[in-house]
Amino acid sequence: MHSPESPYIGRFAPSPTGPLHIGSLIGALASFLDARAHGGQWLLRMENIDPPREIAGSDERILNTLRRHGLNWDGPALEQSTRSEAYDAALQQLLSSGNAFRCSCSRRQLARFGGIHRGACVASVNEEDCAIRLAVPDEIWEAHDLLQAPLRQNLLQEVGDFTLRRRDGYYAYQLAVVVDDAYQGINHVVRGSDLWVSTPRQRLLQARLALPTPTYLHFPVIVGSDGHKLSKQTFAAAIDDSCACDNLLLALRFLGQDLPPRAQQSSVERILNHAVDHWHRQQLPAVMGLPESAFYD
Repeated sequence: MHSPESPYIGRFAPSPTGPLHIGSLIGALASFLDARAHGGQWLLRMENIDPPREIAGSDERILNTLRRHGLNWDGPALEQSTRSEAYDAALQQLLSSGNAFRCSCSRRQLARFGGIHRGACVASVNEEDCAIRLAVPDEIWEAHDLLQAPLRQNLLQEVGDFTLRRRDGYYAYQLAVVVDDAYQGINHVVRGSDLWVSTPRQRLLQARLALPTPTYLHFPVIVGSDGHKLSKQTFAAAIDDSCACDNLLLALRFLGQDLPPRAQQSSVERILNHAVDHWHRQQLPAVMGLPESAFYD
């Protein structure tokens, strides 16, 4: 864990796979408010390491939406697409230490093992067509959170040897997020509860790379009537930037935070100033997900 004396550094890390929706805005707002309420920095990282899923122009649209909602970040945004050398260096460190290995196992081959890779490969390694996986120990790893109960996972049994670089050459989220959080000095990660289950994997990877572990806070995500998280993949509606004040008020209500007096509700700046001054982590719901109707309760 980071030193309590260290200056707070948080971040928001969207993927340019489409415009921000209300769930994304809630994520941005929660991380922004926690950083500002603790006198910290709030950095922006564009997670653009998966070109096949990216939509042209989404990055600029995301930046514009953040600006229209008064969520101004510190310093230049970091683009993961410029970080290949850092990811390659981390992979080489893990391969050299025996903590990672090349793997040519296909999903079909792993299907008979529940889709989980445990230890030995079931296919011969093809150096020209392989992924790189982290060698996961058969032991329990624990993650702690400011809001959620501790999460304990036997990573080998529940997750298996997970991918760090895909067979198509693209880097995996788990590798990039760990390497870049350390590079940017991130010591507080405030993000949606859908990523909580990934945290033990990131803890293991941080240990293998001798990198610090941030303090984590996972808040609920919005779920639709079917119980699934609202996302770009489920065609969640894009944020209407012309309704920035209404969007911020909805997001604050969802996060269980106090709303500003009605006289301050027509100004983005006043809404955010009030929200920073009245930010209370203990008012965040500790559940994993809340329905859209929570906006209007």
